[in-house]
Amino acid sequence: MASAPLQNWNTDLFDCCSDTKTCCYAFWCCPCFACSTSADFGTNRCLPLCDILSPAIIAACGIPLCVPPAALSLRVAIRYKYGIKGSLCKDIATSCFCEWCAWCQMAREIKHQKKSKGQPVRVVVNQHHIHQQNPMPMSQTYGYA
Repeated sequence: MASAPLQNWNTDLFDCCSDTKTCCYAFWCCPCFACSTSADFGTNRCLPLCDILSPAIIAACGIPLCVPPAALSLRVAIRYKYGIKGSLCKDIATSCFCEWCAWCQMAREIKHQKKSKGQPVRVVVNQHHIHQQNPMPMSQTYGYA
């Protein structure tokens, strides 16, 4: 079974102004923007907080950290999911030296992929459905009569 050929990113890394709404949102509130982008991709909305909190915690232990873990992991996941050309080395360099531009590029790619597949660009879920079961009696749990 042949796999589809790899494609380029829909926009270049420094095409931040090609989508002015995205560019402004990222410029004025990048932590919120990163959390929204993470949620749009389908991962945990709080994942980008690792980029903010982990360097301080790790540096307090005396270990320097320059690679933002959330930006890197999401960038790699987007490349694999959408079949985009690249390498881990390029992803590391991009995440380290152009993090905000990388977040903008990832957001534009997610938008492009959702539009091309006819999916809604943003899905907001306001309700969580919780199914509560009655606990089983102890006699049924451990096989006692």
